[in-house]
Amino acid sequence: MTIKAYKNLEFLNSPAARTIRMVCEYEEPRRRFREQNVQDTMVFFGSARTKPEDVALDLLANAERELARSTGGEEQASLEADVRHAKRGVRSSQYYTRARELARRLTAWDMERMGDRRYYIATGGGPGIMEAANRGAADVEGGRSVGLGISLPFEEDVNQWVTPELAFEFHYFFTRKYWFMYLAKAMVIFPGGFGTMDEFFELLTLRQTQKIKKPMPTVLFGTEYWSSVINVPSMVEWGTISEKDLDLFYTTDSVDEAFDYIVKCLIEHEAVNGNED
Repeated sequence: MTIKAYKNLEFLNSPAARTIRMVCEYEEPRRRFREQNVQDTMVFFGSARTKPEDVALDLLANAERELARSTGGEEQASLEADVRHAKRGVRSSQYYTRARELARRLTAWDMERMGDRRYYIATGGGPGIMEAANRGAADVEGGRSVGLGISLPFEEDVNQWVTPELAFEFHYFFTRKYWFMYLAKAMVIFPGGFGTMDEFFELLTLRQTQKIKKPMPTVLFGTEYWSSVINVPSMVEWGTISEKDLDLFYTTDSVDEAFDYIVKCLIEHEAVNGNED
């Protein structure tokens, strides 16, 4: 029996159909966002490795118990490395707690307002900071959130706190990032690795070059981390960016400050533009 081209899975998964797959990762999310009436998001970026504080403390306690039982040699060196790793996990776990609380507060604020406009928490759908933000939204009764997942060999499906109707899995990073940027009305960047850096700097580039012209309150959360990992002000001293580019983001360690900054910016934008962007 002859198979129609659009039903031919061998063809659709082949290099020849790559363009078709790209279009699918644009059209299918667009239809679903329309059906779910999702027009505006508040995006959280951050490390997939960050664990809840209770989990991080349990891992450290287990590592220290194993080390205490060690009889020395190569085993002890390996266990000492495990303890150091677990201590780093405890240090970073504070950001899981803060991401969850900030997402909860923003979701509660959004749901308590009397208006048609809604701002949904959106993440990459994975574990760590992403899970914390989706979980924070779910802490509010009736809270919904978006998970823009990506198929990776070392990550499973989207985390359990993502609203099922708003759970996506992308193959292409660039289509996934399109949906991050297109719907976003605010961004919060928590400590993260290469992926977080990629997302943060792409956002800065799009805003600096005015490819994104809409207001985009951007919070860089975690002053100790970001000041030790990247020194953006030194770029001004070297002349590679302008001093005004430092205004593209707001750095803080405070959930209160991040919440107040984002809400203030969103309300000011609404006052000027209403539901239009």
